[in-house]
Amino acid sequence: MQIIGEKINGTRKRVAQAIADRDADFIKNLAAKQAEAGSTWLDVNAGTHPDREPDDLIWLIETIQPVVDIPLCLDSANPKALQIAIKAVEKTPMINSISGEPDRLENVLPLVAEHNCQVIALAMDDKKIPETGEQRIEIVRKVLAETRAAGVPDARVYCDPLAMTIATNPNSAVVAFQTMQAIKQEFPEVHLTVGLSNISFGLPARKYVNRTFLALAMQAGLDSAILDPLDRDMRAAILTAELVLGRDDYCLNFVRAARAGAFDEKV
Repeated sequence: MQIIGEKINGTRKRVAQAIADRDADFIKNLAAKQAEAGSTWLDVNAGTHPDREPDDLIWLIETIQPVVDIPLCLDSANPKALQIAIKAVEKTPMINSISGEPDRLENVLPLVAEHNCQVIALAMDDKKIPETGEQRIEIVRKVLAETRAAGVPDARVYCDPLAMTIATNPNSAVVAFQTMQAIKQEFPEVHLTVGLSNISFGLPARKYVNRTFLALAMQAGLDSAILDPLDRDMRAAILTAELVLGRDDYCLNFVRAARAGAFDEKV
């Protein structure tokens, strides 16, 4: 399971304050902790006004890179910010994101192809978010046709089937699972990812919802997620799901993690 660490996001109040104040120590500490917790990428989202975003994104990149040795996931809907930021990274980044929206395909996909990036592709277009799995897979087909035409291999595409909150639609998780299964059946080389916390937005006890959804999504083919890598119980849930799904040869990862104290066990 590949983890995209979610915490460096300017929509979070404390992170926004750190960006505004240029509090490098706070950002460095947050980056280092997520890397140490096993993140594959660190999502970097300035979340600021488009006029400020390029400068803020560059500052974040230059602050983070000296303290981690993993690639970044450049998270922006602003092509200009991405064009500038992609020149500042030391390792080939992931781009978050493209979709069926013509503007993103026209302005972001060429950057992905030129720099050999991995890319998150959302199962949505410039209309409303599709309600059914069938509608979402139709968009995924169109997006994959564009990525292939641009020379981007399927294996570098991470499709997001859209995990919308269950609070407003009790079938949201089921639709996401159906979309995942359809994507993997039709495009076996494509990866799957989600913004995990979206599924529980507006609900109490959100961590329980997130962990259960994640385990079931892994059964449906999910192999990465944007999540909080500092959530110890979430990491334990991932290890356990991989064990139960037969993805942990000889149970080695689970046993090593248990011996290292990864699980809360009461004898």
